[in-house]
Formats: sequence, structure tokens, C-alpha cells
Amino acid sequence: MTNRIVDIHAHIYPEKISLKAVKAIGDFYELEMSAKQGTAAELKTLARKAGVVKIVIHSVATSTRQVSSINDFVSHEAALDDIFIPFATLHPDMTKEEIRAETARFDGLGIRGVKLHPDFQEFAIDGEAAYNIFEQLDGRYKLMLHTGDKRKVFSHPAQMVKAAKDFPHLTFIAAHLGGYSEWADYRLYENVGNVYFDCSSSLAFLTPEKAAEIITFLGEDRVMFGTDFPMWDYEGETARLEKLPLSEKAMQKILFENANKFFNLGY
Repeated sequence: MTNRIVDIHAHIYPEKISLKAVKAIGDFYELEMSAKQGTAAELKTLARKAGVVKIVIHSVATSTRQVSSINDFVSHEAALDDIFIPFATLHPDMTKEEIRAETARFDGLGIRGVKLHPDFQEFAIDGEAAYNIFEQLDGRYKLMLHTGDKRKVFSHPAQMVKAAKDFPHLTFIAAHLGGYSEWADYRLYENVGNVYFDCSSSLAFLTPEKAAEIITFLGEDRVMFGTDFPMWDYEGETARLEKLPLSEKAMQKILFENANKFFNLGY
């Protein structure tokens, strides 16, 4: 197991709303959260104990009025500590002009990509509102999408694949091994070269054998480690990963090497 880890999927919240936000996530997924505060400070403490060298941080805007303030917050936390890689948020109700104006701020904020959550934000990955956003990101920023939820109709793997094919020059990260609770459809990703994956919020629900089967199919060079903080902790998620019948080399790729290359971290 590598002694360096990159976590590409972590949510953080300002202290004044963090407890409420963590509770809301737990209620949405009907799960007990591993982390209780959901703050940048809590995440950094846990990460450094686990040997984590970089963390992609983001937060989801549930209305258009939250977008700029969230992006300012994430950017500020990344400026305070270079362990963080900031991803911005956008919202499907934004006009094309609003999307263009907000993305114009990204370089100045140090933004490396965008994270969207179709189920929280209630938009279809392959719909018009999503495509208005994708057009502004195409060829410029990486895009992480929460993907899959058998309770919803917004982000099925088939929709993710359609979007990826419609935007072949946009680099996607399909979170949760490409389909939270819809892992049975992982073979839809065959020959979709602009989609990468994280293994967050997946390993707890799959047998080690099934998780390894999915990762092997998706490609051990295309899957990266993520905790979905505050949902899961480093100790638990790395222990689950270690149980997978994968080679040590594959483990190193997932935990560190793939993200190091993907984000040009220079380690």
C-alpha cells in the first residue's frame, strides 16, 4: 500500500452551516456520517494522519444565489493550505450569461475543475441545463459529476455516457464508480475514453470481488480514490480497498498515481 494518498472527492462547509449540512447529507442518503463537523479543519486533521497529500474539495450549490459565495469559500480554503485542490460549483438554473461570468472568475480563484450533483440540484446529466454548463467548461476544466442513484432519474450511467459522447473533449469524472447504487450497469462505460472514475461511496456497498470486477473493467488507470467526506473516513475506506483482490500496483494507482498524473501534481 502506498504511503501517499490523493483524495479526489471531499465536501467541506463553512463552520456556521457545517453541522446542518452534514445532517442534511446523512438524511438524504439515510446514512450515518463518519465525520461530524464537515469543516476544512476537520478534514485536514484526518487527512494528515492518513498520509493524504492532496484533497479535491468542493461544495454543492442548491440555488443560484449560493454559487459565487461557495466558489469564494472553496478558493479561500485552498489558498490557506496547498493540500487542497479547489473545484467550483455551478447551478442548472443559471443563465448562459451567468455561467459565462462565473467561469470567467475561475482562473483568478485557482479553480481546477467543477463538481455538480444532479440529484441534489435536480437536473439531468444529459439535459439542456447541463449542456449549457458543459459548453462553458468544454476543453477548459475537468468536470466531476455525482453519478447514479436508483431512487432518481437524473444521473444514470446511460445518461453519463450520453453526455460524455456528446462532449468528447470534456474530461469527466463519474463519481462512485460511475453509478451510485446502479453499479450493475458499469459495462455501459465501455470505450468511453473521456470518463474517469472515483471509488467513493461504493466500496461499503459492494463485495470486494464485485468492486474489483468493476474497477478492472473500467480500467485500473482510470479509477481514483475518494472518501466523499464527510460520509466516510480514511481508515475505513483504505481498509475496504485493501480487501479488494487487486494487485499492489493497482492499489498504488488508485490511491495516488492516477490522481498525480490526472492533476499534474508533480510528485
